Amino acid sequence: MTRNSGILLHPTSLPGRWGIGDLGAAAYTFVDFLAGSGQQLWQVMPLGPTGYGDSPYQGFSAFAGNPLLISLDRLLEEGLLDAGSLAGAPEFPDQHVDFGAVIPWKLNVLHQSFEHYKQHAPQALRDEFASFRTEQRTWLADYALFAAIKGAHGGASWNSWEPALARHEAHAIDEQGSRLSHETEFHAYMQWQFFRQWCALKEYANHRGIQIIGDIPIFVAFDSADVWGNREVFEIDEDGNPTVVAGVPPDYFSATGQLWGNPLYRWDALEERGYRWWIERFRTTLTLVDIARIDHFRGFAAYWAVPAGEPTAINGTWVRGPGTALFEAVRAALGSLPIIAEDLGVITPDVEALRDELGFPGMKVLQFAFGGDPDDQYLPHNYPVRCVVYTGTHDNDTTTGWWYALAEHERRNVQLYLGRDGSDISWDFIRIAFASVAETALVPMQDVFGLGSEGRMNTPGRAAGNWGWRYTADMLTYELAERLGTLTRIYGRARPAATE
Repeated sequence: MTRNSGILLHPTSLPGRWGIGDLGAAAYTFVDFLAGSGQQLWQVMPLGPTGYGDSPYQGFSAFAGNPLLISLDRLLEEGLLDAGSLAGAPEFPDQHVDFGAVIPWKLNVLHQSFEHYKQHAPQALRDEFASFRTEQRTWLADYALFAAIKGAHGGASWNSWEPALARHEAHAIDEQGSRLSHETEFHAYMQWQFFRQWCALKEYANHRGIQIIGDIPIFVAFDSADVWGNREVFEIDEDGNPTVVAGVPPDYFSATGQLWGNPLYRWDALEERGYRWWIERFRTTLTLVDIARIDHFRGFAAYWAVPAGEPTAINGTWVRGPGTALFEAVRAALGSLPIIAEDLGVITPDVEALRDELGFPGMKVLQFAFGGDPDDQYLPHNYPVRCVVYTGTHDNDTTTGWWYALAEHERRNVQLYLGRDGSDISWDFIRIAFASVAETALVPMQDVFGLGSEGRMNTPGRAAGNWGWRYTADMLTYELAERLGTLTRIYGRARPAATE
């Protein structure tokens, strides 16, 4: 990686008429904004289909795409949707996603698109769909059937299905595949549309000199096609229940730790299988993005295992992870790995050693830096070159919101360090991040807009009301691109001239 910069923005936050950001015109306009302001990177969160709570970090699949991101306007342009399907659409809010209203409406429209395809699509598109199903067969058939069965069971978790079906037994799978063939094909159709629209957008971004950073959470959701179809590589008992789950131990921020509840891997079983599941996961992800950020990288060195049923994360134990063996196997299969290691929190020397041995840059977050210790690793004068600096992340408040909630002594530390009064704090942070020696600087789009806490994407521990922030089209101005571009050029992060 060379000295560069970019923006963190999940596609759901893009503007548009249909209630949620999608892969249509606004996404291309955003790429143009990035190119026009000299950026080289666009970071997104996991792109998979989301479940309860709408979190991209608790998806139904580590391989599939989120059908809510499919552009209905693109389907209309391609003749895969009748214009009447969009008539009478609700008046969705334009500054946040009302998931409760958007999800049923948009899935109904996508159903209409599928029926339109079945009746009217030319042979060339039918051949393209068939090729997609063949190319993605390692995960697509299982995911599409999982989604169809889940729908037929009213959304119930897979471990509550009929025992043979929950155990993924072949005869039960065949019977359900036959009975639910139409719905299974519909879910495969939505994946085809997501992949073709996303890959077209990625191609456009790459053409404009923008690389896309994706996200690989180390753990997957229990109620997912991944666990249902691969029980033998997860810590799951005969009844389909987790025996141990993921979390982090008590620390300065929480006296009881964090109990995430994700099932843990049986790394011995994965090793016996040559880490095939992880290889395929990386393979699919790296067709959709150029660089992958691994969330909770420390879990590959050691992870906190909590017995299932515990009310908090207190009574867990550290268990050694796979270390370099996993990444060596993936590299042997796929070649070099463009990875950013999320190494935030309480990081021990073994995690740093693993990160450095693999040659992955770690993360620095400016909002973590101002407790008063001049040796704090998050202060810019302590950065190594090989790192990625963020003003904040999706789990933090916006920089402006953070600033107004700061204790007075921390606010004073910020003012002294920056030599600024903080009246334009988000841009002060952008400036110092861009000026730092870190080879990469990334900024949430909310900080570029200078938004307060109303722009916060996620509040960890809050069960509902997250992931909904959106901007409106009028906010993406030429003046904003010029201001960002100026800092990008001054601090040597400007994108090379791109092909128009």
